[in-house]
Amino acid sequence: MERSLRRYFLGAVLACLSIMLIGCGASSTNSSSSDGGTTEGKRKLIVGTDATYAPMEYMDEKGNIVGIDIDIVNAIAEAAGFEVEYKNYGWEPLFPALKNGEIDFAVSSITITDERKESYDFTNPYFVANQLILVLEDSDIESFEELKDKRVAVQINTTGHKVVEGLLGKTNKNILAPETMPLAISEMINGNADAAVGDNAVIIEYQAQNPNVKLKTIEDDSFEKEYYGLMVKKGNKEIVDLLNEGIEKIKANGKLKEITDQDLE
Repeated sequence: MERSLRRYFLGAVLACLSIMLIGCGASSTNSSSSDGGTTEGKRKLIVGTDATYAPMEYMDEKGNIVGIDIDIVNAIAEAAGFEVEYKNYGWEPLFPALKNGEIDFAVSSITITDERKESYDFTNPYFVANQLILVLEDSDIESFEELKDKRVAVQINTTGHKVVEGLLGKTNKNILAPETMPLAISEMINGNADAAVGDNAVIIEYQAQNPNVKLKTIEDDSFEKEYYGLMVKKGNKEIVDLLNEGIEKIKANGKLKEITDQDLE
């Protein structure tokens, strides 16, 4: 009887531990390997993202994290011989998660900037983008300069946010900066802002997915090209080198161009 009780007690403890471990798991993750499954013996890297940025990274109808950035990372992982597990953190929490070591690197259409390079390391560029202005079809706005006295919506702490701050001023109350780009676009559509500014791929994708919303885009020569890189914790040269190995391989074999339709020098 005593032995049976001990066994029961041990089993209960193990069951509780299992429940606790399951409860600690992330709710929005999916793993990838070269064959779509898990391969024994391969190193696995945890990848953080903000899956609200279609077509670059977003959630499909099954709850999987997908998109152009995800396809690129999967190709890099296959080329460099490692596996990846994705975790959807959101934009703002992504940065401390990397600093704290919760993730090995981040992919989220992250533009390489001098300011960010002070706190993080980056791989070689893998994608080129630029800012685009989105307005209602009947808007009379024709250039970026004309936004100077307008209300402008951007995603917080993105390069679009920085560009608009440069025009309107950092503390200007006419800048609306929600957590995601879809929310920024919604602010403009709902009349709370006169324009939205964001990365071209995301703006174009939004138009394509919402053909009934009468919108138009405005290009401006003042917007410089931006280069996306995979962001790594400062000083983690091992991960940077591994990722760069994969990037160079998929450049050489044409896979990167196949995914992005870009000729990245």
